[in-house]
Amino acid sequence: MMQDPLFIIAAIACLAVVAVLLFGIGSFAKGGEFNKKYANKAMRLRIIAQFVAVLLILLFVWMRGE
Repeated sequence: MMQDPLFIIAAIACLAVVAVLLFGIGSFAKGGEFNKKYANKAMRLRIIAQFVAVLLILLFVWMRGE
């Protein structure tokens, strides 16, 4: 399973979701003008990244036949 390219891509997508989430939490913690400017953009990016990650996970499960 660890050698399956689709699994690796899905895992990278999950890590990207975590990175965007941490960026959003960091911008919220910083507050001020930075948070006002990037809060909604970070939220949209996280939702898109989660959507892609879920699709890749579902594709991986479907391709494996499980």
